[in-house]
Amino acid sequence: MKKFFLLLPFLFLCCKPITSVINETATSYPSTIAYKVKENDVAETLKYLASDELEGRETGTIGMVKAADYLEQFFKNNNVKPYFKSYRDTLSTFKETAFNIVGFVEGSDPVLKNEFIILSAHYDHIGLDKKGVNGDFINNGANDDASGTTAVAEMAKYFSIAKNNKRSILFVFFAGEEKGLLGSKHLAKKLKAQDFKLYAQFNIEMIGVPMKRDYLAYITGFDKSNMAGKINEYTGKNTIGFLPKEAEYKLFYRSDNFSFYDVFKVPCQSVSTFDFENFEFYHHVSDDFKAMDIPHMTSFIQELLPAVTQMVNTPTQEIIMLK
Repeated sequence: MKKFFLLLPFLFLCCKPITSVINETATSYPSTIAYKVKENDVAETLKYLASDELEGRETGTIGMVKAADYLEQFFKNNNVKPYFKSYRDTLSTFKETAFNIVGFVEGSDPVLKNEFIILSAHYDHIGLDKKGVNGDFINNGANDDASGTTAVAEMAKYFSIAKNNKRSILFVFFAGEEKGLLGSKHLAKKLKAQDFKLYAQFNIEMIGVPMKRDYLAYITGFDKSNMAGKINEYTGKNTIGFLPKEAEYKLFYRSDNFSFYDVFKVPCQSVSTFDFENFEFYHHVSDDFKAMDIPHMTSFIQELLPAVTQMVNTPTQEIIMLK
């Protein structure tokens, strides 16, 4: 999260085996999805991305490359295809070598597959701290934003198994977010030049700890579109609420969603559970794996799956800009 950025879930479980997960979207909400996100899987990805080995994943460093290697292999292991010739989308906005990781699950509908939903998070962080705290010099970035990256990875795994999306989905892990949204600025401009048809972007930022509120998460730019209301309609719960601090700090403009809104002028928003009261280690060496709430992250992903499933399957574009 670059100088404060942000980001989003309900799921009704059936007792079907994972191999039988099929599209069960209906005209009434919430939809029922026979799939269960596993805490062990969430923990495994998060723990590696926030490990000391990656030295804070600063853009352009070996740690960033190791994280990229891991995410690329994750896509390969889960049969998520590259959108370009390679999973690696090299940044034109950064003087050294850095890249986004971009995966793709094509839609099943002959018409709707030409429209895209982008599910995204940034996998970079701020690297090493010069002064350190109690001998710790590594800004592990577990919450910011290994947590969001893990959520997007789990969603990619789900859709690769379910194959239930009528619209196509781009799964993007951005580099350069902490350097000024460089990865998302690069990709937004690149896709726009290719006449990419973007329906909406759902960006996930800092979902490692829960809020003590009557809703699960909030989105940035709450009143700019009807996304929050539609998500709540799709989940059948009070999943997304309005956080006054988000509007006060203008967080809509401070994460990778803005790069795409700026170019495409469609609903592009970030979801988060970091509310400025529940986590004291923003850009701090103590933002590490042990500070994360794995059950919360797992339930967050689980709750959002029906909403994202509806986004990629509604016959018309129900999520629209309001202003």
